[in-house]
Amino acid sequence: MPKPQRVPAAELPPGAVRPAGPWAVANADGRLTAVSRRCRHQLADLSQGSVDADGCLVCPWHQARYDLHTGEMVSGPRGFLGYHGPTPGYSGLVKLLGQVARLRVRRAHREGPDVVVE
Repeated sequence: MPKPQRVPAAELPPGAVRPAGPWAVANADGRLTAVSRRCRHQLADLSQGSVDADGCLVCPWHQARYDLHTGEMVSGPRGFLGYHGPTPGYSGLVKLLGQVARLRVRRAHREGPDVVVE
């Protein structure tokens, strides 16, 4: 059985995302969740992302948005490689991929001074 991954709870205020081994641990207004760390678009590290007002995890590179409960991409990226602008057809295609190849989701909970991913 794999060892549980931990992140100090003090480093995870509401809206924050932090790395914990292969997981990006997010605090969406007190709801703790962990998802796999690599964006389905260009493999950006999602632990460097943020949680938006809708409670979605936002990729730091091209702002693809993920549902933290299902791991599904709810809106595609805004850009490709170094370009950070509108790409409607491309974004729609990547979004379809992100709906099929969802992020893995794990339960995270507070345990003493840490948040633990099981």
